[in-house]
Amino acid sequence: MTLRDLAERYSALEAVDKSDFQRSARILQSMWRAECGYEIGELKTRTGSRLLGSRLVMPWAQETRANYLSDTIKCVVHDEVMNPEKSTGKLYGKPRIFNDLLSSQPLCFNLFAELQRDLPLATDVMKNLTNGLVGSVTAIDFEWSPGRGDPRLTGDRSAFDVYVSFSSADDKKGFIGIEVKYHENLIGAASPHKDRYDQIADQMGCFKESNREDLKDQPLQQIWRDHLLAGIHRIADGFEEGFFVFLYPEKNPHCSSAVADYKRCLTNADTFASWTIESVAGAIKRCTDDPWIDLFINRYLAFEKVTA
Repeated sequence: MTLRDLAERYSALEAVDKSDFQRSARILQSMWRAECGYEIGELKTRTGSRLLGSRLVMPWAQETRANYLSDTIKCVVHDEVMNPEKSTGKLYGKPRIFNDLLSSQPLCFNLFAELQRDLPLATDVMKNLTNGLVGSVTAIDFEWSPGRGDPRLTGDRSAFDVYVSFSSADDKKGFIGIEVKYHENLIGAASPHKDRYDQIADQMGCFKESNREDLKDQPLQQIWRDHLLAGIHRIADGFEEGFFVFLYPEKNPHCSSAVADYKRCLTNADTFASWTIESVAGAIKRCTDDPWIDLFINRYLAFEKVTA
């Protein structure tokens, strides 16, 4: 059976998928839905709607939070997304955060919500991932910005998908701002450039002047803008430690290629890191036997089920 045949079997053949990885990711999420016995959802189009294997049925998906892997994660989603006091001003895509199995926002909660509620576990994981830089994790936030539209920062509405506050091993105040990708191919129009971005880039002093124009276009621009936000947040808000992480599946060729190109634009990587979702899941596995991380790996990373 070809990949196309398998996609058709799971109602997951979509023209927007530009690579075998993207098609495989959609199939994998469709398989997970079928394994769970969840009813297939619909994709609305200009001419009507059609079944889509990587979608859940609304409003059932919102009522049950079936997109989420444990009761703890569902509680965090309720508190962070469904509580108007907490979610006001945050850019959660609705209904996608409830019914879209491929969306990276649900993945953020499925990977980091348990850590938010268990900071000792989060500390162990982040120590592992940062080679001991992190001494203790003090908080984890979602869709967090140090100041949306704040002119002393980037002046735009950029935010981190996940924001980890920590004290370093030598008791310095620090943070990790994380951008999470899964199925994305980073193709699309770049946002309008702001002179403020160049000003911050000059302050940070880690970008090659010869590559500056490359950073203003996709697929590098979003990485650059998030990196700039982390850089100016560290400078303006007086952090002694702090860096930006671009997090993606190791098998996603669009992300891995963009990261390689981005690193070639840097003179140093003191404030930038790229992590794979596999490496984060592996670090969690080394620190806990809780079943939710196995559920996560089976859902998001078990591509052997597709190739088999």
